[in-house]
Formats: sequence, structure tokens, C-alpha cells
Amino acid sequence: MAQRQLDPYLTFPGNCREAVRFYEQTLGAKLEHLSTFAESPLASTVPPEFGSRIMHARLLIDGQALMASDAPPEMPIAPMSGFSLSLSYPTVEGAKQAFESLAEGGQIVMPLAATFWAAAFGMVQDRFGVPWMIGSEMKS
Repeated sequence: MAQRQLDPYLTFPGNCREAVRFYEQTLGAKLEHLSTFAESPLASTVPPEFGSRIMHARLLIDGQALMASDAPPEMPIAPMSGFSLSLSYPTVEGAKQAFESLAEGGQIVMPLAATFWAAAFGMVQDRFGVPWMIGSEMKS
């Protein structure tokens, strides 16, 4: 890696596999890696019911990484808050498609609409509790 890179890492309460498959389909992401606790050197340290949970996943969205896992048994997690994943599209149509797909089964926080800074911008919490900000091209 030639330069530093900031990659978001999401932790799920047991539905990571479903979430990354959803993002793969919804956002056109490429699933680069998916491994379970049972496939790792930690297999003997987790309860058997955690074996099929995801220890590490890596998606690429237009060359940028989004990583995720299920929380291990000793690390209960709180609902996701205090951040948003932001996606910017070159067209309003692209932003609208992503926004509507992520909103399916989730909650619209701010409807997608024109703003003083963008042709379209909206906020949604997807069905996995992940907050997203979706935008399109800047207004001239």
C-alpha cells in the first residue's frame, strides 16, 4: 500500500453475512474475503454456535474497502451510532437507486432531495442499523 487509507469496519450482532451480501447486491460491491470463526485459529476459543459467524469480511466498493465482522461472544455491541457511511454518486439517478435500496427494510432519516450543496442528498439507516448519507453531484 503506497499511502495511508482509512477503511470503515462495521461490527454486527450476528448478521454480518446477511449484511455484506446485501451490500454486495445493493451497492454493486465486490466481496473480496469472507471467513468464519470456525475457519480461524480462534475456532477452539469460541462457543460452537459462533463457528458460522463472520470473523472478517472485506468488500470493495469502487476500489474502497468496507470491512465487517460479527462481534465475538466476549464483546457485546451497542447499536451503531455517532457516525455515518457516506456515498457520493456522479448522478442523481445513482444516488436515488442506492438510497432506495438501502432504505428497503430500514428507516429514512432525511428524504433524498435537492439541497443547497448537492443535486440530491439524503440520510437513511439500513435494515442492519447502519447509518448512511447518500449524495450526488455538487450544485453549480
